[in-house]
Amino acid sequence: MRDITIVVREATAADAPSLAAFGERTFRDAFAADNRPEDVEAYVSATYSPERQRTEIADPTLLTLVAERHETLVAYAQLCAGEAPACVSGPAPMELMRFYVDRPWHGRGVAHTLMAAVIEAAVSRRAQTLWLGVWERNARAIAFYTRSGFRDVGSHDFLLGTDHQTDRIMARRLG
Repeated sequence: MRDITIVVREATAADAPSLAAFGERTFRDAFAADNRPEDVEAYVSATYSPERQRTEIADPTLLTLVAERHETLVAYAQLCAGEAPACVSGPAPMELMRFYVDRPWHGRGVAHTLMAAVIEAAVSRRAQTLWLGVWERNARAIAFYTRSGFRDVGSHDFLLGTDHQTDRIMARRLG
């Protein structure tokens, strides 16, 4: 693997339009083939507007990180402070709410670079446990999270449009 320089930084309001387009595209890339089009459309239209992204970037309980190569967005992640599900037993939990890498960058080390930045950001915000929900049918993501030190600790429901799905809850201790 070639050495690829990826810059990870905190998103700003100016990133909202590109983050909205990127988020929608990578979500569709990951899930459209396995879900009803109307359910995917309902989710992306509610989640990936520039206005929603601006609101999320400004929210003090959220942290959005963007990963860039030559100022081009290649991945992003979002952390959320708040309550964890009961199956997450570690202290001071923080949720890794979103983690997406553009398909052309899969397998090139971008995800590992972004995960290291996510962990550093969570620790700097005094988190001691990082948890996430991942669709039970997303084997590639589950394998990556497992390699990143996460362990399956339970499940919760995820509503995609009108489709009730099951997410595996994975968690890892930090520090």
